[in-house]
Amino acid sequence: MKILVIEDNQDILDNIFEYFELKGHIMDSAQDGVNGLRLASTIAYDAIVLDIMLPGIDGIEICTRLRRDAQLDVPILMLTAKVSLDDKLTGFDSGTDDYLVKPFALPELEARLEALVRRDKGVVVDSKLQVGELQLDPQTLEASRRGIQLELNHITRKILLILMREYPRVVSRTRIEEEIWGDDLPDGDTLRSHIYKLRNAIDRPFKTKLLKTMPKEGYRLVDTKEQD
Repeated sequence: MKILVIEDNQDILDNIFEYFELKGHIMDSAQDGVNGLRLASTIAYDAIVLDIMLPGIDGIEICTRLRRDAQLDVPILMLTAKVSLDDKLTGFDSGTDDYLVKPFALPELEARLEALVRRDKGVVVDSKLQVGELQLDPQTLEASRRGIQLELNHITRKILLILMREYPRVVSRTRIEEEIWGDDLPDGDTLRSHIYKLRNAIDRPFKTKLLKTMPKEGYRLVDTKEQD
């Protein structure tokens, strides 16, 4: 994705750029409303991340001008420290597509932007990810196997999402931990405990096993056809 980030907090901006550039996204930025509006109006982006409280012109006004004056329908996600319903309604009235409240997790920001871009491009007919008998809805994180709903907690859902998006590649332990916990890594062998719970949920009731541990490498999903 080609993303414009309009954010005046240098630390937040640096964190977003470091995370997204490592994922291969093309990034551009502005740290005030005037330059942000100029870039958004003159350059084609796949999505815009827009802070509300900005010097010069605030995010609400930028969004309003992009929709009303520039007639742009680029997906816009607003970042805000304001959490009241009135604040959110004001943002939606100005034309924003989604909200994310600070502080936020970078993987969630990426997932929300990818969902907005897919909907904008009209490429999602069936948003469910599928590996053999296993299905996962990236929007609701509801998972099933052979039509049977799987009981997963918040963390195991995220692990499954990562593995299904990367199928059939092996995903390292480090990658999974960073995706879920960022820099605040858990102590001990927390990931192994969650992998155990995930394996019990998706494999234990069934004859064939889909979640494989790759010694010294990480984890991957396999299709049942690979085991025939």
